[in-house]
Amino acid sequence: MGMMDGKVALVTGAGRGVGRGIALELAKAGAAVVVNDLGVALSGEGEEQGSPAEQVVAEIQAMGGRAVANHDSVADWDGACAMVKAAVDNFGSIDAVVNNAGNLRDMFFHKMGPEDFDAVIAVHLKGSFNTSRAAAPFFKEQGTGAYVHMTSTTGLIGNFGQANYSAAKLGIVGLSKSIALDMQRFGVRSNAIAPFAWTRMIDSIPTDTPEQKKRVEGLKKLDANKIAPFVVALCSDKGKDVTGQIFAVRNNEIFLFSQPRPIRTAHTAEGWTPETIADRVFDQFVNDFYPLHRSADVFTWEPV
Repeated sequence: MGMMDGKVALVTGAGRGVGRGIALELAKAGAAVVVNDLGVALSGEGEEQGSPAEQVVAEIQAMGGRAVANHDSVADWDGACAMVKAAVDNFGSIDAVVNNAGNLRDMFFHKMGPEDFDAVIAVHLKGSFNTSRAAAPFFKEQGTGAYVHMTSTTGLIGNFGQANYSAAKLGIVGLSKSIALDMQRFGVRSNAIAPFAWTRMIDSIPTDTPEQKKRVEGLKKLDANKIAPFVVALCSDKGKDVTGQIFAVRNNEIFLFSQPRPIRTAHTAEGWTPETIADRVFDQFVNDFYPLHRSADVFTWEPV
């Protein structure tokens, strides 16, 4: 028997890349899958030729699995509700939601327009809320359920030219933790994963310098399908005690991330003034300040 036999999962952005791998792996493990994908360009605009969601459904059915396609937008509340309804109407329940849908509008902060910020927040952060909230009543009633949200080291650590994406992805971490806290009494868990994978989401990285070319060659070694087994494990009953955590998957490496906690303190019986803070606190804390690292500055070794 598969780890997901009898379960029903919704995977957003499942037409290509990481999402496709997750949908296929869930189906191999026995789950019925709602394969959601808009079938649009990376920016979230226009349409691709053919239907990526339908292609993944055909792959699942060809292996003897059960799946249906959905083309609604996670950024739309009614669309998110329709995805969950598709799971219940077609397969009788909803047991897991994998929030993978995404878009990019990369540019340096001083050039970023409000529409570029809003478009990315709407899909990544608001979209993750919409689908999660739409499934919450079903999870609550049945006393079980699993959320898996895709974050990014761009939000957890940092990167150039992605203020919108970074804000959304770090926001997802907060959303996931809040869901875990609010839904734990109903047997529902929520976790976040930062996936390392070569997909069209990072295929737009420039290669104008030797350093950039070297970095891209390293990224091309990251297999998008390597994320899927960990997602299935989290969604299965064997992951029922794992909640509120932040993970990363990088080929054959799995990481558990720390979460913000105080590391230094300063106090005074007299109370602080701006002058005493500047004179005393900054000097006390400076050795523990975090440098302006990017993800690539932290993950410096070749993927395993």
